Amino acid sequence: MDTPAARPLVRPATPDDLPAVAAILEPYVLGTAVTFDEDPPGVPAWEARLDDLHDRGLPFLVAEVDGVVVGYAYAAPWRPKAAYRHTVETTVYLSPVAQRRGVGTRLLSALLDACSLAGVREVVAVVADDPAAAGSLPLHRRLGFEVAGVLRDVGVKHGRSVSTMLLQRSLH
Repeated sequence: MDTPAARPLVRPATPDDLPAVAAILEPYVLGTAVTFDEDPPGVPAWEARLDDLHDRGLPFLVAEVDGVVVGYAYAAPWRPKAAYRHTVETTVYLSPVAQRRGVGTRLLSALLDACSLAGVREVVAVVADDPAAAGSLPLHRRLGFEVAGVLRDVGVKHGRSVSTMLLQRSLH
């Protein structure tokens, strides 16, 4: 049986969405090693990110259910050097109410479509070795990402070393 969260409205993010985006990320920052951020970014930081990605022609999407933003995804430059200009790193976060309901799949799928339209050729995802990221690897594999490597103990958060898995998908 479909739940309302199984068919969210996925659309480009607007400045009005950014308080919800900040609220979705905050518990991940404070309680997990899923993100290596140590302080939750405030709305001004999200405004700067939205503007930067818009100026670069890169997508920043939100998933909305019944008028409430329950997830977001964006593609940012993988590295600053010009030779990497057709490669992006994806970011996807969901509120707990949206997890395991197909929202992540719809959101990441829409992000990949938008990346393709933006001229992106390669997409990289970085998944931290943290229990809160358990759904991330299956989500990315479902959408064609393959493991490209593991970076061992590259981060330290909450007093422990954290490894990351690099995943990659080609769009060309």
